[in-house]
Amino acid sequence: MTKFKKAPCTVVLAAVNVIIFFGLTLFGMTEDSVYMLEHGAMYTPYLLGGREYYRIVTSMFLHYGFDHLMGNMVILALLGWQLEQELKTPKYAFLYIVSGLFGQFAMIANDLYTQDYAPFAGASGAIFGVIGGLLYIAIRNRGRVGTISGPGLLLMIVISLYYGFTTPGIANLAHIGSLIAGFLLAIVLYRKPHGEFSTDTGL
Repeated sequence: MTKFKKAPCTVVLAAVNVIIFFGLTLFGMTEDSVYMLEHGAMYTPYLLGGREYYRIVTSMFLHYGFDHLMGNMVILALLGWQLEQELKTPKYAFLYIVSGLFGQFAMIANDLYTQDYAPFAGASGAIFGVIGGLLYIAIRNRGRVGTISGPGLLLMIVISLYYGFTTPGIANLAHIGSLIAGFLLAIVLYRKPHGEFSTDTGL
């Protein structure tokens, strides 16, 4: 638990997602797309036609059901604190939000191209940005960052994308867009400590 005290942004992000989810469950069903649209889920026609630009951000903190929430929060808890310790809190927060936004823009571009509109929400885009950032740092640090190995991250990415492309209703382009953005942002934000490598070995 002491590790999480060194990663306040990860704790706050997880707490905000959980609080919003359970707050919404008091008044409706989070599996209901109409209810989620009423409370900030992304929907490209509402974003552009209705100029409801706030949805770009609010949708990153909404989840369709408890399983959706817990799947994302478990990954955020396992990976987010490690990236936050490597980048430090301000840079980590910047990477999380910006890579999440890139994922949103990728989905919006796809919607406009296909003209196939559907509401979407979730923190998974930003979390893929975290994975992309960790992948870059692992490459810089001889295949390892904290308790995570580069091959392990690659396997996680392959399995996650495979699951996404074989399961209906997954925002795959958001995941890919955020993954790439997180990797590129880490190139800019990460500064490897001179003469040392990350030595954290557990929670």
